Amino acid sequence: MIFQNSQLKVRLINENDIPYLVKWLSDQNVLQYYEGRDNPFDEEKVRSVFINKEESVTMCIVEYEKKEIGYIQYYELDDEGKVEYGYENTSEKLYGMDQFIGEVDYWNKGIGSQLVTAMIDYLTKKLNADKIVMDPQTWNERAIACYMKCGFKKVKILPKHEFHEGEFKDCYVMEYCRNK
Repeated sequence: MIFQNSQLKVRLINENDIPYLVKWLSDQNVLQYYEGRDNPFDEEKVRSVFINKEESVTMCIVEYEKKEIGYIQYYELDDEGKVEYGYENTSEKLYGMDQFIGEVDYWNKGIGSQLVTAMIDYLTKKLNADKIVMDPQTWNERAIACYMKCGFKKVKILPKHEFHEGEFKDCYVMEYCRNK
């Protein structure tokens, strides 16, 4: 387990989570925001992306009230990641994170804000992150509002940064600074 607070638990992903990820990443509502509706996942694709994974990314399942409802990952930015986001001249400890709530019935209930806030707390207090960065697509207003509510600020736009549903989309670099 990574952490738990009240109804929210974040734990490492395992083989038993494949059906949840297949369900979430074949749901058109979820795919609209994460990966793209033209990019559904089957069991083989979930296994290759999430189970046979890079060691540098910590991939986790989010549980709410003992039910699997979503996914979150975090990783320390390497030199290439620092350059990509414009942090090449820093000695700060930077982490990136990405997440989604896969159970659509749990959207718009404040759970995403709870999750992001809890992960900020974990990354800053347990892993000593100086800054945390995310790169939501600029049109994803609900996610951006959630992140801003949790203390993230828009830093800059990365033009045509992410390929989504047949075209390259602009993304924001958003950052949370531990010592605000």
